[in-house]
Amino acid sequence: MKKVIITSVAMASLLTLGQADFSISDMLKDMKDAALTFSSDAKDTVSTIKDGMVEVSKSAERTTTNVSNNTKDATIKISDDMKTMEANTSSHAKTVATDISSDTKNSLKTTTTDLKDSAVVASTDMKDSASQVSSDIKDTVKNVSSDTTTSVKTISDAAND
Repeated sequence: MKKVIITSVAMASLLTLGQADFSISDMLKDMKDAALTFSSDAKDTVSTIKDGMVEVSKSAERTTTNVSNNTKDATIKISDDMKTMEANTSSHAKTVATDISSDTKNSLKTTTTDLKDSAVVASTDMKDSASQVSSDIKDTVKNVSSDTTTSVKTISDAAND
């Protein structure tokens, strides 16, 4: 039985070896076809990448142009807005300064008038007070003089009696 197994193994080896020659040839042909297909695919891939890079470059150029134009437009708009803002601020500042000047003038005029009126009232009050004090002093001196005269007369009459 050993001999049958050895013979079977030897036959299988020979068949496998003969089959292997045929398979190696097919395999080399398949590898050649695969290499040609790979080369063709690589060429197509490189061409597609090149086309993609050109398109990306053009897109970047368009984007840069659009951003540049938008930035220019925005800068012009901002500049115009700042000029308008400056003009409005200047106009408002002028109006505020004029209003403050007018208010200050009116305040000074009112204060001056009030001071004048207060001085007149104070002067009149002092004059009236001085007149009243003078009158009161005159009346007091008169009363004291009259009382003194009466007292002297009374004492003199009493001394004569």
